[in-house]
Amino acid sequence: MNKVVLAVIGVVVVVAGVLASASLFTVHQTQQALVLQFGNPVRVESTPGLKVKLPFVQNVTFYDRRILDLDPPAQEIILNDQKRINVDSFVRYKIIDPLEFLKTAQTDANFRQIFGGRLNATVRSEVGKVLLGDMLSNKRDDVMHRITAQLKLQAPQFGIEVVDVRIGRTDLPETTSQSVYNRMRSQRVAEAAKLRAQGAELKAKTQAEADRDRTIILAEAQKQAQILRGQGEGSKTVILNEAFGKDQEFFEFYRSMEAYNEAFGEGTTMVLSPDSDFFKFFGNMTGKKSAK
Repeated sequence: MNKVVLAVIGVVVVVAGVLASASLFTVHQTQQALVLQFGNPVRVESTPGLKVKLPFVQNVTFYDRRILDLDPPAQEIILNDQKRINVDSFVRYKIIDPLEFLKTAQTDANFRQIFGGRLNATVRSEVGKVLLGDMLSNKRDDVMHRITAQLKLQAPQFGIEVVDVRIGRTDLPETTSQSVYNRMRSQRVAEAAKLRAQGAELKAKTQAEADRDRTIILAEAQKQAQILRGQGEGSKTVILNEAFGKDQEFFEFYRSMEAYNEAFGEGTTMVLSPDSDFFKFFGNMTGKKSAK
C-alpha cells in the first residue's frame, strides 16, 4: 500500500513539475516577451519577472529590449557629379512593439533583409543627390539628417525606434581612386611649378632691387668721397699756400723733396749736369750755389 501511495505521489509531483515548467516563464530585464496561442499573439510582457501562460497551448517569443545594430553590405553609389563611391552605412534601433515587429517582419532575419534594403535605398537616394566634395564637408551632416528622418518615418511599421543612422565608411572604387589620385597629383605638380615660378620671379625682382640700391649707394658714396676729397685737397692747398708763403725757402725745399720722392726709385738712373737746379739741395741745404 505504501508503495502505491508513493508512486502516486511521485506521479503527481512529476505532472505538477511538467505543468509548472510549461506554464511559467521568466522575462529578463534585457528582454520583452510576446505570448502566442496557436501562433496568434495574445499579449506582450515587457516588465521583467516570473510570468504565467497556458501550458501546451501558448508559447513565448523573446525580443531584445537593448539597442541593436543593423549593418547591411556596402553598396556602390553614383553621385550627382557621376563619381562612384562605396558607402557602408548602419543603423541602431530598438524593438518597442514586438507584436508589430512580428506581424511585419515575422523573423529577425527577414527584418534585417527588408529594413537593410530600405536603409541602402534611402542612402543611395540621398547620397546620389550630392557631389563628391560634399561628402567631405559639412554638407555630409545634412545628408545624414535627411536619411535619419526618412528611416524614422518608416520605423513604426516594423514596431521599432530608430536611434541613430551613420555612414561608417566611404571609399572610392579602385579605378576612381587612381583617377582622382592622378588628377590631384597633376594639380599639385602644377601648383608647385606655379609657386616655383613665382618664387623665381620674386627672387629676380628682389635681386634687381638690391643691385639697383647697391649701385645708388655706391654712386652716392663715391660722389660724397669725391666731394670730401676735393674739399680736403682744397683745404690742403690753402694750408700749404699759407705755410709756404711764410717761408719761401722751405717751400722750395719741400717741393724738391717731393720731386726727389717721385723721381727716384729702385734702379733709377738719371743723367744731369751736377750744377743742375734739380740737384741744388744736394750740395747745399739752402739750395744756393756756393760762390766760386
